[in-house]
Amino acid sequence: MLCDVNLEGIHHVTCITGDAPANVEFYSGVLGLRMVKKTVNQDDPTVYHLFYADERGSAGSDITFFEYPGSPRGRAGDGMVHRVVFRVASNEALDFWAERTGGRREFGGVLLQDPEGLALELIVDASGDEPLIAKHPDIPEEFALRGFAGVRAYTRDISTSAFFLYGLGFKPGWEVHGDKRGAFYVYDDAPVERGLPGAGTVHHVAWGCQPDEQEAWREKVAAAGGQPTPIIDRFYFKSIYFREPSGVLFEIATLGGPGFAADEPIESLGERLSLPPNYEQMREKLESILTPLPNPRR
Repeated sequence: MLCDVNLEGIHHVTCITGDAPANVEFYSGVLGLRMVKKTVNQDDPTVYHLFYADERGSAGSDITFFEYPGSPRGRAGDGMVHRVVFRVASNEALDFWAERTGGRREFGGVLLQDPEGLALELIVDASGDEPLIAKHPDIPEEFALRGFAGVRAYTRDISTSAFFLYGLGFKPGWEVHGDKRGAFYVYDDAPVERGLPGAGTVHHVAWGCQPDEQEAWREKVAAAGGQPTPIIDRFYFKSIYFREPSGVLFEIATLGGPGFAADEPIESLGERLSLPPNYEQMREKLESILTPLPNPRR
């Protein structure tokens, strides 16, 4: 018998960049997020994995990037997430962000792109969830980003994915909400052009779960027709991966410990290269390979 488990909104969204310094400048300098972890892709440690979030590095606010230096721009297509949506507090906050980023007011929100073309949207937060805010000297706290609202994906056939999402507990409109947080997963009609992975595209979307629920989620995903990986220990959290029928790569990642403070003080998160213990012996080599980055808090 399957356990009754619920997804706790979006845990993080992972994307691709070809230019880590410009990526840091935009997400920390312009959007005001805190770079809370400078680490490596644990499947390819020669590649950065950068995490931007609120002050505490909370799940629900992490937008993360793998850096493949010089990677050409990609293009979102069928079976890919094409827009990441953040919450803000008010219409006044939307006005602030439209002016700060040059984004356009549309559909009641603000649409903009990062320097590599990744589409972002800001909408007014009516969720009631705790706001997840980073501090930045140029951004009043009442205008700061408050965490994820959801993501939008492209598909040419929603029917199979709809059955699968129902099996994972998504409600009509494709929303999930756990004890503390929720998020949406919206489909749009796919463009004719084939999608191309690359800089400015989304690699995967991670949903949150409680630490003791991973095996239950493996069973639930399999029962819905998915093919989950074994549980993988990512040091900061544990994860399973699978593709939903449209092709989008999903991850289910644990909330809670050990978290980003496992290997550095919360006061200085993201200021040095953090390596999981099994990669620590590679530090000298990796520091000579990885792109030098500024400390955005200095």
